[in-house]
Amino acid sequence: MYSDDDIQYALETTEILLEPDRRIDTFGSTCFHFHLISQLMDSVSRVRIRSGKIEADRPRIITPQAIGGVQFDGWGEQAEDFLTWLRRQGGNLAVLRYGFSFRKSEVREELVHDQLEGVRARLLEDVRVANNPLDAVLEGVDDAWEICLLRFTMDMIQKSHGINVFDFKRRGLL
Repeated sequence: MYSDDDIQYALETTEILLEPDRRIDTFGSTCFHFHLISQLMDSVSRVRIRSGKIEADRPRIITPQAIGGVQFDGWGEQAEDFLTWLRRQGGNLAVLRYGFSFRKSEVREELVHDQLEGVRARLLEDVRVANNPLDAVLEGVDDAWEICLLRFTMDMIQKSHGINVFDFKRRGLL
């Protein structure tokens, strides 16, 4: 279980090195492909690369009372700790009023014996060449890596919100 300070540190130090070109779809689910690099705490020349998918269900219009219904399937205790921390923060709840159910899947790990800067440069180049509009490259904390992914999902929600609200209004749903 992580302390408030651990969560805050992971949120503050997570960097989105390359964000997806696409946003969360208003009327369908969205599947982002993430690549998260983190330096191991016990070695300056060992970097872990985690890759996988984060799926966001289509946004739903819910009341503020329904915020307790947010589910993080397959995430483990870190996600629940994060949600508890977020609730204590009060004003930050607005980013979760969508009512998304996030799932992470197909997570793979690779340990690379190299300097962080070199791994970062190669990974960014590989992802840019692949040119997938749903790819994201993150750099974060190794032991709280799921918090880093949750930070990414918060950013995607914030960047998608205006588009989603516009789409809902255009269809007369808001």
